[in-house]
Order: sequence, then C-alpha cells, then structure tokens
Amino acid sequence: MNLTKSFYLLLTLTLLSGPVLAQTPEERGLEIAREVKQRDFGWADMQAEMLMVLRNKQGEESVREIRIKSLEQEGDGDKSLTIFDKPLDVKGTAFLSFSHPLEADDQWLYLPALKRVKRISSRNKSGPFMGSEFAYEDLSSFEIEKYSYKYIKDESCEGGTCFVVEQYPVDKDSGYTRRVAWIDQDQYRVWKVEFYDRKNSLLKTLSFKGYQQYLDRYWRADLQQMINHQNGKSTDLKWSGYQFRVGLNDSDFNKNTLKRAR
Repeated sequence: MNLTKSFYLLLTLTLLSGPVLAQTPEERGLEIAREVKQRDFGWADMQAEMLMVLRNKQGEESVREIRIKSLEQEGDGDKSLTIFDKPLDVKGTAFLSFSHPLEADDQWLYLPALKRVKRISSRNKSGPFMGSEFAYEDLSSFEIEKYSYKYIKDESCEGGTCFVVEQYPVDKDSGYTRRVAWIDQDQYRVWKVEFYDRKNSLLKTLSFKGYQQYLDRYWRADLQQMINHQNGKSTDLKWSGYQFRVGLNDSDFNKNTLKRAR
C-alpha cells in the first residue's frame, strides 16, 4: 500500500469513528456517583445495632443505644426506622424516614412523652437529629438525583487513592451549599465527606472507618464520626450486628410502627 492510500485509509477511519470527546468534570462526577449507587444496590433489607456517642466541646460524653432497620426500594429511596432503647429519657423514641430521589423526604419522629407522631418539615431538615451533629437530611439514603456533581481530583486517602467529588444539593431547603466526598477508586466506598453551610464555610466533617464486607459485596463502616468545626461538638455512630435479608417489608415501616416500636 502506497503512502497516498495509507493516508486516505487513516482519514476515512478517523471520520467514521467521529471526534473523541473528553468528559467534563460534571460528567465524570455523575459517573462516579452512579457507580457508587450501582455497587450498593440489591441488599434488600437490613437491621443493625448502634451506639450513638454525643460529645460536647469539653469532651463530656453521653451514650444512646439504638436499633436500625432499613428497606431498599426499587425506583425510590430507602425506608428506615430508628428506635432508641437507652437511656430511659429517650427510650421508645422512634424515627421513620422515607427517602426520595426528587421529592422532599418524608420523615416522622415519635416522642413517647407526648404520645404523638411529629412530622419533620422539609424546611427543618437542616436541624439537628436528637441533639446530635447529624442533621435530619444526613439520615437520608444516598440518591443520585439529590445532587449535581463535579469531579475535582484524585487524592490519597485511607482507602488508597480516592476520587474527590463535589456534590451540590438540588433541594433549596438543604442546609448545605455543597458536600465534598472522598470515594476510593477500588471499591467506591465513601471515606470522608465535608459539609459546607449556606455561607459556604466548612461546617462538619464525616469520616468512615472499619469497613466490613457483607454478602460478599456490600461494604458497611463500623464507625462514622461527625465533627462540627463551628461548635466543637462531635457525634460517633458505632455500628454492630449487621444482618441482611431478614425478611422486612413495607408493613414494618409506617407511622403505626413508630408508636409500637419496642
């Protein structure tokens, strides 16, 4: 084949294949979010125990014993039920959350002292959950549509090499202007999230530690540590006793369940 024919063959192949378009940071960020969600899909239902350790600015601690139940929903966000067992002043308190990809989450809190179920307004979702450094919106399941995304860089992290991705809440009632997440490139686990308040100042940092794998696929952290940089307080969530596919269904997650939670 002479040089002229070689040139035209190369030109033809180039035209047929079309231009190679590089991903934008926004497209890359969305792609990473989709992979995170896909890798954690299919666990069906779960229950676990948790110790919530509240720590004030002086380092003084109070501990609460909690049970958690969750139900995966196809085509919608997860349902979760949180039941407080100890100490006595919060015993019987129960929190029910229905996450949604696009609409505002449905959330209810049962207060046994008042014997009534209180609906959490979407405008109050940035408020603290039971005196902890977790806001109500932090308790929602991760849904891709809740945010827009921007890939920032690769950076070393506890999980090896992490993608650093900015996540911008779509909901105007969110207490955050953005979140910055560190996601490892091997298993797509979240290792750290920084939360920026409505003034775009760093508010909190959430760290994940002690990941364990369940059902040979699903990763869960034994410890979540939320530090509030503005008030000096922190909250640890220490998880144990994970059980998956125990047979939970929709009837285990409704407002009547809140009142009879034991």
